[in-house]
Amino acid sequence: MKKVAIIMGSDSDWGVVKGACTVLKEFGVPYEAHVLSAHRTPEAASAFAKAARANGYGVILCAAGMAAHLAGAFAANTTLPVIGIPMKGGALDGLDALLATVQMPSGFPVATVALNGAKNAAYLAVAILAVADESLAEKLEQFRADTAAAIAKKDAAIAAEAAAL
Repeated sequence: MKKVAIIMGSDSDWGVVKGACTVLKEFGVPYEAHVLSAHRTPEAASAFAKAARANGYGVILCAAGMAAHLAGAFAANTTLPVIGIPMKGGALDGLDALLATVQMPSGFPVATVALNGAKNAAYLAVAILAVADESLAEKLEQFRADTAAAIAKKDAAIAAEAAAL
C-alpha cells in the first residue's frame, strides 16, 4: 500500500495535524509526518516532493497557515495528489491561508479542505488510495455505513425525546 506524507510548515500545526494521523492509523494506511517549509527550507521541501513517488508515497497532505505556499510548492514538484490543509491563525485568522491554498494555477491543482481540516484531508487521502486498493475501499465503505448507522441512532433518540415533550 502506498503511504501518505503529512507535511506541515511549522511544528505549531502539529496539534491539528495529529488528527490526520489518527484517521490514517484507523484505516491502516502508513504515513510519515514532517516539518518542511516552502520559505525556510525550500530545497528540502522541493527534494522531498520530487522524490515522494519513488519513496512510496501516494498522496501528500500539506498544512500551512498565512501565506500557505507549502501545498503549491509541493504540487509544483510532484505529480502525486496534494491536499492542502489551510491553518487558522494570523491577522486574517486563516482566510489568507484558505485563499492561498485554493488559488493554484491551471495544471498544478491542490485539493483543499476546510480551515484546520486535517481529518478530512486524511479521509480524502484514504479515498484516493482506495481507488487502487479494494481492501481499503471496503474499509471506507464500512466506515461510511457505521457513520450512517450512528446518525440514524441519534435521529431515533431525538425523535423519541421530541415526541415525549
